[in-house]
Amino acid sequence: MGLTNQSTGLYALKEACYMESSSSDNIVIALAGNPNTGKSTVFNSLTGLNQHTGNWTGKTVATARGNYKYKDRNFLLVDLPGTYSLLSCSIEEEVARDFICFGNPHATVVVTDATCLERNLNLVLQILEMTNKVVVCVNLMDEAKRKKIHIDLENLSRILGVPVIGTNARNGKGLKDLMDAVYKVALNQISLNPIKVTYDRIIEEVIEVIKPKIERFVEGRIDSRWLSLKIIDGDSSILNSISEHLGFNLIERIESMDNSDKAEHLVASIITKKNCFRDQIVASIVAQAEDICSKVVRFEKKNYNEFDRKIDNILTSKIFGIPIMIGLLGAIFWITIEGANIPSDIISKALFWIEDKLTDFFTFYNLPSWLHGGLVLGVYRTLAWVVSVMLPPMAIFFPLFTLLEDLGYLPRVAFNLDNYFKKACAHGKQALTMCMGFGCNAAGVIGCRIIDSPRERLIAIITNFFVPCNGRFPTLIAITSIFIAGAANSHLQNLIATLTITAMIILGIMTTLLVSKILSKTILKGVPSSFTLELPPYRKPQIGRILVRSVFDRTIFVLGRAVIVA
Repeated sequence: MGLTNQSTGLYALKEACYMESSSSDNIVIALAGNPNTGKSTVFNSLTGLNQHTGNWTGKTVATARGNYKYKDRNFLLVDLPGTYSLLSCSIEEEVARDFICFGNPHATVVVTDATCLERNLNLVLQILEMTNKVVVCVNLMDEAKRKKIHIDLENLSRILGVPVIGTNARNGKGLKDLMDAVYKVALNQISLNPIKVTYDRIIEEVIEVIKPKIERFVEGRIDSRWLSLKIIDGDSSILNSISEHLGFNLIERIESMDNSDKAEHLVASIITKKNCFRDQIVASIVAQAEDICSKVVRFEKKNYNEFDRKIDNILTSKIFGIPIMIGLLGAIFWITIEGANIPSDIISKALFWIEDKLTDFFTFYNLPSWLHGGLVLGVYRTLAWVVSVMLPPMAIFFPLFTLLEDLGYLPRVAFNLDNYFKKACAHGKQALTMCMGFGCNAAGVIGCRIIDSPRERLIAIITNFFVPCNGRFPTLIAITSIFIAGAANSHLQNLIATLTITAMIILGIMTTLLVSKILSKTILKGVPSSFTLELPPYRKPQIGRILVRSVFDRTIFVLGRAVIVA
């Protein structure tokens, strides 16, 4: 299990190119951006596909695709993995980089977060080094307005030399302007003059020496300045991908040339070194991003995110983080159980009233008792019990769980559990995949692809099923309410059921940590690797979207499976 050659990398690029060539009307657009910028929301809003948009770092691992029409053309939108950089420190970065560089999209849309534009511009500048055909989408403009952050989009567009469009993808605002800009860029209807990062003097001198040497080999298939930079950087991953794309080893070609000139000796010595200029390259990109932001971003309130930090100081603290997490989980179960009683009773009475009428029908026409027993007392009664017992809890639990996700709280759960997974010698991202398992174990297992280490990825896959998915929650609630809480005093039944289910969840998490520890100390030995987890800003939940997504994507889907099994 993991990111395979078939699902990512050059194989995925060849597949995308095949899709493009199979329909000459298709215009291929790459959709890139940092995690938690609303990139998947932009993708969903444009294509209409029902793709999940939870706030998970690196959630979009494979390249999702969708079509949309604008004016007279059909666009194939490729949603690339969310990444902070294209310096190929992770598989996600390699996938995004390779598609933009070798997939030859007609245009690349880079989605940025208006509330933290400076950090997002690092990726924008790296992509502008690779391709000229870029449209920058500054998303979450509503959040920036709420935090009193003002962005001069026109000036930003002038500085970057490419179209910059402000959007609020969750409400669909600005998407028409975005599609119009993509249309013009893809069809070469506007002139572009993208900014290039200015590096240290010695790096610029070496670029000027290397650039003409490689132009004769690449023949315009790859941007020669960017390729020169990658040679200086000594990035073996991208150099291997370039060699595969070109069909020959570019470094060997350059090294075989005459190096009699002093500058050429310098080039040769740089090629033999690895990552000798990585820090300088990164520093130049960061400095230029800061300089651009100082010219286009104005903060009306310098401490605009102080409120979020105050909340995080409580929700992610060592003292209160875990108790609050358990308390919220217990509150959700209590509301679910308490609120499900009345509608469950109403549905039960209605369905069993129909059963009585069906029995009267069989009796009136003197139909065989075995037929009545099989259809009415067997099939119908089972379905009636399943629907009356499972539908109300699901209709309450799923919107509440989705509400926490939409608010941005679930990544805080992963943050609170990260230290425990480290102690279990497992990867911190396993906390993310475990939380995804609460929604669906299949999605949690697939989500394990965001873990780079094969050893840690396998541990996450093996232990993911210890936490119950949302399809099992209604069953757990029903069983607990009937067999455990049913024997207690009527006033305490809901409380006992809530505490029991909460204890089962805690037991599942503890079992996950224990088994992960055992595996990492026995058959899957190794040292846990580190990772960066971004906590997305707290956002106002969209109640309508939550209800629709919960009812159609989860409640009806899970109930349908339960009915089929019953």
